[in-house]
Amino acid sequence: MKSGFLNDINMILATDFYQLTMGAAYYQNNLENKRDEEDDIAIFDVFVRKYPKNRNYLIFAGLEQAIYYLQKARFTPKTIEFLRNKEVFKNIDSSFFDEYLSKFRFNLDVWAMKEGNFFFPNEPIMRVQGPMFQAQLAETYLLNVINFQTIVASKASRIKNIAPDKVLLEFGTRRSHSPLAGVYAARASYISGFNGTSNVVADIELGINSSGTMAHSFIQKFDKEIESFDIYYDIYGQNSIMLIDTYDTEKAAEKVCKYKNSITGVRIDSGDLIAHAKKVRKILDKNGCKKVLIVASSDLNEYKIKEIIDNNAPIDAFGIGTELATSRDDPTLAAVYKLIEYNGVPRIKISEEKMTYPGKKQIYRITDEKGIFIEDFLMLEDEPAPSNSEALLIPIMEKGELIYNLPNIDEIQHYYLENIKTLPDDYKKLVENHIFKLKISKNLQELTNTLKKKIY
Repeated sequence: MKSGFLNDINMILATDFYQLTMGAAYYQNNLENKRDEEDDIAIFDVFVRKYPKNRNYLIFAGLEQAIYYLQKARFTPKTIEFLRNKEVFKNIDSSFFDEYLSKFRFNLDVWAMKEGNFFFPNEPIMRVQGPMFQAQLAETYLLNVINFQTIVASKASRIKNIAPDKVLLEFGTRRSHSPLAGVYAARASYISGFNGTSNVVADIELGINSSGTMAHSFIQKFDKEIESFDIYYDIYGQNSIMLIDTYDTEKAAEKVCKYKNSITGVRIDSGDLIAHAKKVRKILDKNGCKKVLIVASSDLNEYKIKEIIDNNAPIDAFGIGTELATSRDDPTLAAVYKLIEYNGVPRIKISEEKMTYPGKKQIYRITDEKGIFIEDFLMLEDEPAPSNSEALLIPIMEKGELIYNLPNIDEIQHYYLENIKTLPDDYKKLVENHIFKLKISKNLQELTNTLKKKIY
């Protein structure tokens, strides 16, 4: 598996400051009460409370980055001195900085769904167990990588559903919210079945094939459009994909016919893609260029692609950028990280509509005899599994050590492509169609009701 600098960066302080103030308070309280950290054990669930707009399911992504963070994060002398000098920590014992932080490592147990699995609101997609300080500190980074990659993977899945037989390329780096977000957008979209990316870092670090054509500036640099095509062809030959919409799309299509089938394709990046594609295909076929592919870009999303396909436009490949890398129609996913047990005692959160199911739980997926999804069943971990079911939370880390063979990116994609076949088509519609109802076990519901009564 490729890891590279993406998984080697020490991101220990990529967190919210209150994680550190809470953590230091936990340490100080344990110190004053002569309590060992191993007697201060918390369990947190990661889950999503509600769908983003127009979504009927979500795709879990970001596990690999979450795990590498938990393995690599350390407090360096620089970060320790930074915290020591913050006024807010003046009452924290010096041993917190000199001994605890200097030797810190995440000593956590982690369960999670497999990357590429589909899931629904209120289902735990990850469970983290360990000393309170450590489990608390992990929250911000885990939510960051999981929220972002999951929202992009879910968007990419919608696009893949609409165009299962087309070449799909992620082109969103220049519009992503940071350079690193561009890399993770490429990763998340690849998980959901995309064929490649324009992002070169995603290629060298993650092994996702990067490719590209040319910009309009390449055409404009030369006095004549055909001169730019000739120069490009002389260099790249059969790998050439000519951008033909700088001036007149159809006239440019006529010009590139001189190369016959010795170029890969042409790209259209503006205008009425349906009309242009039909005209360009006729021109290419008429001039003996039937093997030349048509690639389309230009602010594409699942709705525009569906319209293109429904109108039988002869487009072979789509480059999707802004709409995908930012999940533009709903760019956020509000996955949360909630305490569900402390020192063996179930905990619950209730505030208006924000209720958290307490205790250690397992989510079971029930399928029919053909393996098609029927329902998910949320149960307490010690309850017997339902028949014809699969436990979705699997052990990933134990006491900070990786016990799961993290799959490579191609293996994750293969799992997604097979797994998504088991999701009925009603869930894959582009409009909201929330037919899923999470089934809750009787024991879990009774525990929830009991804790509610105690609080009120």
